[in-house]
Amino acid sequence: MARGINKVILVGNLGNDPETKYTQSGMAVTTISLATSSSRKDKDGNQIDKTEWHRVKLFGKLGEIAGEYLRKGRQVYIEGRIEYSTSEKDGVTRYFTDIIADQMQMLGGNEGRGEGSERSGGERSSRPAPAQRREPAPQASRAPMDDFADDDIPF
Repeated sequence: MARGINKVILVGNLGNDPETKYTQSGMAVTTISLATSSSRKDKDGNQIDKTEWHRVKLFGKLGEIAGEYLRKGRQVYIEGRIEYSTSEKDGVTRYFTDIIADQMQMLGGNEGRGEGSERSGGERSSRPAPAQRREPAPQASRAPMDDFADDDIPF
């Protein structure tokens, strides 16, 4: 019998710059605030937009990468799980809902950082040019499927 599934997929924009802290053992813990938006029409046909805010935590190497490369406004894909917790301070109980990220993919362009901009440490970032699609060279007429090769399959 299955134990259950706790899976979250979010695509949204960062509401602020990531905040990275380190545990005593040196593991990075990065927290980001992620906004997801949806829209619908009410009964009168007016568009209603709604934004939900999610607190996302990224640990270890994923947290280090997020802390270094993500910036406010950047679009990101997050995959992980929901975790609920409570904290009591001065007799007041606070409830928290966090998304614990297992995967993160930066989307969109390089918002907030120009192509080739300097990173901390004086490094220059460079990204290889996107692969160019090659068009097949024109060939003499041939019967279709006569000399079909595995190399002609696009995947």
